[in-house]
Amino acid sequence: MHFIKVLVSSAILTASGAAFAAEEVSVERGRLVSIIGSCHDCHTDGYREAEGALDPTKALRGKAIGWRGPWGTTYANNLRWSVQDLSEDGYVTYIKTLRTLPPMPWYNVRVMPESDIRSFYRYVKSLGDPGAFLPRTAGPGEEPRTPFVTLEPPQMPKPCSRDLDCGVGEVCSAAPVRQCVKK
Repeated sequence: MHFIKVLVSSAILTASGAAFAAEEVSVERGRLVSIIGSCHDCHTDGYREAEGALDPTKALRGKAIGWRGPWGTTYANNLRWSVQDLSEDGYVTYIKTLRTLPPMPWYNVRVMPESDIRSFYRYVKSLGDPGAFLPRTAGPGEEPRTPFVTLEPPQMPKPCSRDLDCGVGEVCSAAPVRQCVKK
């Protein structure tokens, strides 16, 4: 019976320790947040090709490949510059009010727990020299000067008005949008 009490007590201590670790503010926690939050996927050049191996000299320095859509062309910024002149408290405020252009999921970042934001700030600060600036956002209609990926809204097929507008084995549907469908 004593063994079971010790085992249960140990499990409770381990669980409470895990909860404490999740609220811990540290550089190591920030590194973990950057990985789990997929920050490196876009903001670290060569991260995907390295299958998740982090090169500290490239970590979170951004990429010069643009994301082009109806909003213009945006870039995965050099996050080291974003912490350069901000205090930790200032960075928390910045993240909690962040709103960016696509494809950055700013709405996900804004709901991060404050301890994770503080840890992320400390991790980015620990990476050192921010390096070079990246290209600025190009507005709609401006031609980017770097390679870019085009993100377009979904394209709908041209509506049909009769069966002859459709291909072999298809008919023109009646409603709500007239389009070619398989027989």
